[in-house]
Amino acid sequence: MENKNIILKVENISKQYRLGIVGTGTLSHDLNRFWHKVRGKEDPYLKVGESNDRSTKGVSEYVWALQDINFEVEAGEVLGIIGKNGAGKSTLLKILSKVTSPTTGSIKSRGRIASLLEVGTGFNPELTGRENIYLNGAILGMTKKEITSKLDEIIEFSGCERYIDTPTKRYSSGMTVRLAFAVAAFLEPEILVVDEVLAVGDAEFQKKAIGKMQDISREGGRTVLFVSHNMAAVRSLCTKGIVLQNGKIVYSGTSDEAVNYYLNNSFDVGKLKLSDRKDRKGNHKLIINDIFIKNSSEIKVGEMHSGEEYKIYLNYVSKEDIDSKQFTVVVQFTDENDELFTTIASDEQGTQFDQINKEGSIVLHIPKLHFREGRYSMHFMISEKLSFNTPHKIIDYLQNAYTIDVIKGDYWNSGVFNRPKGFIQESSIFIQ
Repeated sequence: MENKNIILKVENISKQYRLGIVGTGTLSHDLNRFWHKVRGKEDPYLKVGESNDRSTKGVSEYVWALQDINFEVEAGEVLGIIGKNGAGKSTLLKILSKVTSPTTGSIKSRGRIASLLEVGTGFNPELTGRENIYLNGAILGMTKKEITSKLDEIIEFSGCERYIDTPTKRYSSGMTVRLAFAVAAFLEPEILVVDEVLAVGDAEFQKKAIGKMQDISREGGRTVLFVSHNMAAVRSLCTKGIVLQNGKIVYSGTSDEAVNYYLNNSFDVGKLKLSDRKDRKGNHKLIINDIFIKNSSEIKVGEMHSGEEYKIYLNYVSKEDIDSKQFTVVVQFTDENDELFTTIASDEQGTQFDQINKEGSIVLHIPKLHFREGRYSMHFMISEKLSFNTPHKIIDYLQNAYTIDVIKGDYWNSGVFNRPKGFIQESSIFIQ
C-alpha cells in the first residue's frame, strides 16, 4: 500500500463455491487438488465455473460468487457497495471481515475491522448484553479498561439499558442489532463493515446509526463499508460507491454516480426481449415491444420499493388504425406461486383514450405501490371492446411479459418496514 492514506486494498479477489450438497462426490476433486498442489501446479478447478447469475440455470457444478474484485479505500472514506440481491455484496463483506477466505487474491488493511453482517453476529445468546459488550471488545483486541471507558456510551446509544443484564437470547431482533451496532461503532475500529442489518431497527435508530457512521468517518477519520438497498442512505452517507453485478464490479465512482448507474442499468439484468417472444396471442394490429419502469425522478429502475411512486411503460408499435374508444388495456400481476395477485383494467376504471398513434407508450401510473416485498410476474392483454358486456377482441396478449422485484419499504412512514408477501390494504386499526 504505497499511498499512506490507503487503509484497505483489495487485489484480484475471487470466491468460488461448489454447488449441491456439501461432501457429496468431492473426494476425487480434493485428491486432484492435492496432487496438483504437491507438484506445485495451479488448482485445476480455478478455471472452471460460471458467473454468479442467480436468474439462470447453470451447467457447471462450480460458481464464482466473486470474480476479479479490485478497489482501494482511503482512511475516512465511506464506500457504498450496491447491487441486486445475489450480486455478491455479502460475500465480499464476509471476505473483508475474514469470516471466509477468498479463493484467489489478497487483502491488505491497516488496523482493526469491526463487522456488523447479521443480527447478533459475534453475540453469545447465553451471555448478558453487558457481557457480550466485553466479549466483542476482546475479539476486536480491546483491553478491559478500554471497553469499560466506553461502556456507558455504548449502553446509552443502544437504548437497551433496562435489559443490559439480561441474556441476549431474550432480546428482540431490533434490540440485538441496536446493541451490536453500538458495540461496533463505539469501540473505535479503523474500519467498520456494515451490511443491511440496520433495516431491522426502527426509523429513529436508523437515523441515529447513520448519523453515528457519519461522525465516525468525518470526525474520527475512520473508514466505513456500507451495503444497502436504500439509495437515499447511500447518497447521503457514502463518498464513493461500487456497483456489483453477477459477482463483478461493473462501475466505480462517487456515490451519486454509482447510484445513478445502478438505477439506470439494473433494469437490463435478465430483462425479457419481447420482440423475440413467439407465445403471444391476438391479431397483432398493435404490438407491445418493450416494457420498463421509471421512478418518481424519471429514472429507469429494475427494482421497486413498497410505498413509492412509479410509472410502468408499455411501448407499442401500431400496424393498423385502432378505434381509441374501443381500446382496452388489462394488466395483471401474479406472485411467486403463480397465483393472481391483482388486476388493473382500463375498462373497469372507465378510461377512454384520445387516440392510438402509430407508436407510443401505454403508461400505468402507480402513485403509491401497494405491493409487499417479493417477486411478481406481469401479464398484459391489449384488446378492442365495444361495451363492458361484450367479449374482447384480443390485439396483443402475453403472459409473463416482465418480472418485477419489490423491495420492502416504510409504506406507512411509521418507522417500521412492511412485512414481506402480499398486498398492503389502505385501512386503519383502532380500539373502540
